[in-house]
Amino acid sequence: MTDDTPPIDESRLRADIEATAAFGAVDADEGRGRTVLTGTPANGQARDRLVDRLEDANMNVRVDAVGNIAGRWTPPGADPDAAPIAVGSHLDSVPRGGIFDGVLGVYAGVETVRALQVAERYPDCPVDVVSFTEEEGTRFADGLLGSSVAAGHRSVEDALALTDDDGITLADALDDIGYRGEGRLDAAGWDAWLELHVEQATRLERAGVPVGVVTTIAGVTHGEVTVTGDANHAGSTPMTERTDALTAASELVLAVEDAATADGAPDTLVGTVGHLDVSPDAVNVIPGEVELSLDVRDVSADAIEGVVETLIRELSRLEAERGVATALVREFDQEPTDMSLRLRESVHAAGDRLGVETLDLHSGAFHDTMSVADVTDAALLFAPSRDGVSHSPREWTDWTDCATATAVLAEAVASMGGA
Repeated sequence: MTDDTPPIDESRLRADIEATAAFGAVDADEGRGRTVLTGTPANGQARDRLVDRLEDANMNVRVDAVGNIAGRWTPPGADPDAAPIAVGSHLDSVPRGGIFDGVLGVYAGVETVRALQVAERYPDCPVDVVSFTEEEGTRFADGLLGSSVAAGHRSVEDALALTDDDGITLADALDDIGYRGEGRLDAAGWDAWLELHVEQATRLERAGVPVGVVTTIAGVTHGEVTVTGDANHAGSTPMTERTDALTAASELVLAVEDAATADGAPDTLVGTVGHLDVSPDAVNVIPGEVELSLDVRDVSADAIEGVVETLIRELSRLEAERGVATALVREFDQEPTDMSLRLRESVHAAGDRLGVETLDLHSGAFHDTMSVADVTDAALLFAPSRDGVSHSPREWTDWTDCATATAVLAEAVASMGGA
């Protein structure tokens, strides 16, 4: 470390995260949880506090039409018209989520600016701290909503017209909490984007490394499989005369696991069946139809396709051997997203300067960085997660690890900005 190392204030960062945890807090037998859905009062409180902290750090705050919040710090001597370096994440949560997911990234951005100000490390461009709307997708759309608008993948009008299960539009929900602004935050105008997030896995914890540098965010295929047999009486239909949709579907579930763990399969490949809908769903009726979900992820699109092709062959086998009818609908496909080599090298170099070990790894989960990476250079940093738990009150990242990862983030921002 050097005398001008940005001085991260761990207690201040902790206070920011813990104060935000109070909004939407839920009872939990273990840990601390929160439910903060977009457009709810708890979300409004979290946003209000963030705006206050941004303004306290002498940042100019704007809110765009879909509620994305951006605070801009223009350092002394910086060109105000230069493309900014942007950092941040999100403030919304899943139901009964943890207190670090998203919040760490937002307040690590705030703390980065505060630390650079104290150290008088002045980048030659503005620095934006951003909180995107509806990253989790638990109330509106399927996730990454605010960042998809900022990247130009979704129009403001389409986003505002989205409705929740009660028919409330995003526009009305943002109006309710006072965060329907104007215009559109344009991620393409940033020189770089960096997001710090909790890992949500155990690789950093196992390795004893405090900072991860993501190489690729895994792509995904989501599908729905329908297996159709014959519903019939459970007591009077002999076993040899049944066309049981559920027993056939159970073989498919195991086939997903087998395909993702086959010899030669990459260790980054995962396959999941997370939902089954069995009809007629009665204790004394042979299942006549089963709908099941499919989630396949990897850093290689070819590996994902290989699993899907294997499952298509398995469906043909089930039709021939069990007499069922099958159908596969691919509902969503997302290509893997590579992170910027320039930014990855900057983060590793920042770790070296601070004497902090960093580790390359991939992300199996989606983050706003996926959207932003389509329009500008982007990097994703991880801090260790205890036992890999996330989206749960038991989610935990040690405060020292939060501060260490934030220090690397701040050093990277400073050096990238020529400070």
